Amino acid sequence: MKVTAVADKLVISVEAHSSQAENIHYQVVHWIPGRFRILIPRLHEDEEYITKLKYVLDTIEFVTEVEINAQASSLVVSYKHQPTAIAIATVQEKLFTAIQRAPEVEVPLGWTGEGEEKKADNEIDFVERLGFPIAGLVLSVGALVGLPIPGFVIAGVVFIGAVPVFKRAWEAIQQDRQLTIDFLDGLAISLHTLQGHYFAPSFMLGLVESGEVVRDMTARGSERANLDLMSCLNKTTIVIRDGQELEIETKDVVVGDHVLVYPGDQVPVDGIILTGTGILDQCKLTGESVPVTRREGDEVFASTLLVDGNLTILAERTGNNTRAGVIVNLMQAAPVHDTRVENYAATVANQFVIPTLLIAGGVGLASGNMNRAVALLTLDFGTGIRVSVPTTILSVLTYAARNGVLIRSGRAIEILATIDTVVFDKTGTLTIGHAGVNDIDIMDDRFTKDEVLCLAATAEQGLTHPIAEAIVHNARDKGLVLKECEDWEYRVGLGAAAKIDGMQIIVGSPRFMTQENVDLDEYDRCYPDAKSGGQSLVYVAGDGKLIGVIRYSDPPREESKAVIKELKEMGINAYMLSGDVTRVARSIAGNLGMNPDNIYAEAFPEKKVEVVKGLHDSGKTVAFCGDGINDSAALAYADVSISFAGATDIARETADVVLMEDDLRGLIMAVKCARQAMDIIWQNTAIVAIPNLGALLSGIFFALDPILAVVINNGTAILAELNGLRPLMGPSDVTPLGHTLSAAEIAEEENRLHQHQPVSNQVLPTYDVKVEEVFVSSELQSEVKLADSNGHSNHENSNSNGHKEDTTITLNGANGSQVKSQLTTVKAAKPSDNKTVQLKQSE
Repeated sequence: MKVTAVADKLVISVEAHSSQAENIHYQVVHWIPGRFRILIPRLHEDEEYITKLKYVLDTIEFVTEVEINAQASSLVVSYKHQPTAIAIATVQEKLFTAIQRAPEVEVPLGWTGEGEEKKADNEIDFVERLGFPIAGLVLSVGALVGLPIPGFVIAGVVFIGAVPVFKRAWEAIQQDRQLTIDFLDGLAISLHTLQGHYFAPSFMLGLVESGEVVRDMTARGSERANLDLMSCLNKTTIVIRDGQELEIETKDVVVGDHVLVYPGDQVPVDGIILTGTGILDQCKLTGESVPVTRREGDEVFASTLLVDGNLTILAERTGNNTRAGVIVNLMQAAPVHDTRVENYAATVANQFVIPTLLIAGGVGLASGNMNRAVALLTLDFGTGIRVSVPTTILSVLTYAARNGVLIRSGRAIEILATIDTVVFDKTGTLTIGHAGVNDIDIMDDRFTKDEVLCLAATAEQGLTHPIAEAIVHNARDKGLVLKECEDWEYRVGLGAAAKIDGMQIIVGSPRFMTQENVDLDEYDRCYPDAKSGGQSLVYVAGDGKLIGVIRYSDPPREESKAVIKELKEMGINAYMLSGDVTRVARSIAGNLGMNPDNIYAEAFPEKKVEVVKGLHDSGKTVAFCGDGINDSAALAYADVSISFAGATDIARETADVVLMEDDLRGLIMAVKCARQAMDIIWQNTAIVAIPNLGALLSGIFFALDPILAVVINNGTAILAELNGLRPLMGPSDVTPLGHTLSAAEIAEEENRLHQHQPVSNQVLPTYDVKVEEVFVSSELQSEVKLADSNGHSNHENSNSNGHKEDTTITLNGANGSQVKSQLTTVKAAKPSDNKTVQLKQSE
């Protein structure tokens, strides 16, 4: 059937009529078939909303993937695309409704949004490892109490259970040409069993194998060798080929491609900007604490985050050839160690194997009593140590994890106990990693500091730029009420201009002020020190005259200074490496009380590795603490590496220790726990060695019953094991990490929770959707423009921010024709201001 097209208006307005509904502001930044990118400012500050939004989107049948970048307030939804107007209308309706109703949804307990997890690399099959030893112990106990169990059955189970012991002993003889504690244990188990004494060998076997299992449990579950650059970047990238925008896998981008990058995207390649201006957060790659502006002709690097602006980039290097890829390759080339706790049983007990064999053989031959020889063979030092040491380590791992510190391996604990040097990255490690307002300089006596801050925050509100957010948050923290903008304009890389209370206010960089003919010379004369130290400046002008300057910086973490001081008291030297300029690095180090000789500024990843290796080669035991991609190589080369839960994926997975609370005090806790663990290990060595050595000497001169030897040997093992549980209580001088709220903060939190309580019985808010439809023929190719409810072209908006973005939607007709919709979106002040397009194809 042939039809005509009607394209007078294309408006969909969504209005909430539920008293509980919240108004969620959002903006469609970009759309291509199969994917929406949406800016939602609330994502930056509300983790609960993020979880609820993920849950709601996960329940929509056509959604295939959800990516949220909270830092950039960005939501990317991939969906099953169907090239029909009705299908697109359905996607939009459900997607935008989900954004609005998410705050009212109650997420089921235990929901994580993740699929079935892969089996851990160090997962242990307990039945396979301990099944026969436990069965042998049960059968031997049954025989002791009089159950009619044939002896050959018990002996067979014991020998099968002892196969791992025999294998380890044989491997040591073949590979190391050495008789180990496993040889002694295997011999004692065999002789006891052949004599018909089943309880002693089965009990010994159970202790030996359980110790080996616990030791294997201290191994790290993930291997850094599996990490690569692609795991750190977005899975897909938009490129322009033959004039068409295509979404392809990032690994398929080639040199020469024109790559499109939007706010919230990570740059996927190293290259040159062809068009556009953007604000890039490079701190995870270069260590720069403040976002930088990049324009046409400037170079950008893979893994950096585009905070604002749109870029078209000419790809010059891809994958492992990028700067970030080189860092990953450097990290993967670092030596990989056995992550299990060291086998102290082998270290201590192997030295006594041959002497014990000689003594037992001599006593047996001299006395003619085989029982005396078997008793002496039972008195080895290895059983108690190989059980108690892994138990101690596992107790430390458990205590630390319960208190917000994930220690990934037993080896990390051993190294932490001996470190004498800690090398810190600066940005995001010793500092909080984002800008904070320090002070305001007044240049016009008509205004106070709070008034200048209020004007700047009013002009900057709604922007996702980190510095703008810092100014707005500082104003809100002070309880300032922001004003209304009569007119507003934002210039990427320069700043914002707004008309407030009849005054033309501009806020931004010195370059912006120069373009607007604002004189800055007077400020330089009044505040000659402003550009020294670690601070940066934001200028505020009114009606063409400078009225104030806001000083900001990436301030130190609240706990950093105390942590540096405590490390010194523990005899540990602190160093700082930073990709930032020397002026900023030295300023931060001075505030923290660090030795100026231990500061390395403008340090690229290769330099960080060089410093870490140099310290290690000088005889120091080095821990490195960092959070960025640029830190991952140094993390891999350090003796022990520390990162944060909020770090980049590659830094977090490289690290041996992860501070889950993002609190540096966790490092102090980890070191003290490790030192306590090693003290207990040596205590346990004494608990096991002294009684067994005494019994061994007694057995040389006096007859020692084999059962008594088993009691002494296994009794000391049990005592050592109990002592190995002490780390579960933590070191006496460590206060567990926690957050203490004042009475006022508790009341505020209670009010917040009451305000956000979900509606009972999961009743969701209702939305009245008013749709004006346009019928489009699949044979017609036309341009459709967005109009407001009065039919006027929507090229202006009345919201305070005045943001506009143009997005082209292309629909493919059944016969290959296309219908394009030019969609202009604005950052709305109300949900009803969010306009989009719904198309419906006629029959």
